[in-house]
Amino acid sequence: MVDARSHHGRARGGAVSAPAGPAPLGRRSGPALALLSAIGVAAFGWPLLASPGSDLVGHSADAPWLFALMLPLLLAVVVAQISEGRSAGGGAPGLDAKAVALLGVLAAAGAALRPLGAGTAGLEPMFFLMVLAGRVLGAGFGFVLGSVSMFASALLTGGVGPWLPFQMLAMGWVCLGAGLLPGTAALRGRREHLLLAGYGALAAVAYGTVMNLQGWPYIAGQASSIAFVPGDPLSANLPRFALYCLTTSLGWDLPRAALTAVLCLTVGGPVLRALRRTTRRAAFGAPVAFAPPAGASAVADADEPAEQH
Repeated sequence: MVDARSHHGRARGGAVSAPAGPAPLGRRSGPALALLSAIGVAAFGWPLLASPGSDLVGHSADAPWLFALMLPLLLAVVVAQISEGRSAGGGAPGLDAKAVALLGVLAAAGAALRPLGAGTAGLEPMFFLMVLAGRVLGAGFGFVLGSVSMFASALLTGGVGPWLPFQMLAMGWVCLGAGLLPGTAALRGRREHLLLAGYGALAAVAYGTVMNLQGWPYIAGQASSIAFVPGDPLSANLPRFALYCLTTSLGWDLPRAALTAVLCLTVGGPVLRALRRTTRRAAFGAPVAFAPPAGASAVADADEPAEQH
């Protein structure tokens, strides 16, 4: 058997190319992920379409249904990745045993990092790992990793509740965006670290803003200046939402963004190199060819009868 991993990462002419991630978006996984994201957007946004006078009672009723929808769709993304790799005869990247093992290791690392900040001022070191892993391992792998990591961390910290499926979606989108950043093959060094630090800071604030959206519509009547008013136009509700974010969560979102950016700039280089080295050694998507052992052809020739003249 000839394993192409010794040549994996080298383009024609000796130039080094970026290793293939274990789960890029494909023609099967892409639509499954798009459907899952569309359901997530609807779950976050449907209260904004409530009619005037609606009595919104929170996500305690619809969160179990959302979770029940998420799990088979998330599984569909994983199955699509496996089938895409197999349908290409092993020559195209796809989830296999190595990728699943890497997914488990990184999800466990992310779940272990989350409690380190203990929610203090929003400091959550898991964000920088999710951003770097999404960058190196691709958008498809990143979304699955973000969702699984948040689920594992909720089990570890006892943070299971109606907010969990929304956290899984939001973290999946954070990792998905990191995998879609430009310059995957060419951008390296300080410029890449700055790109990831900027994205990590924006993603940390966006995560908090999106998570605010799943709770904000249900405080109607508590504080008129920041409360959602069912039936009001977006032009009236959006300023209230901005004020709600400013007064309730920005003090947590900004420290989270600052910590993510600082970690990307300081330890991002070694972590990126370790992730890329792991990907190269795992040889995701490297074609494997089977060849006869040395000397087999000579033995076969000797066994053939002499040609009759």
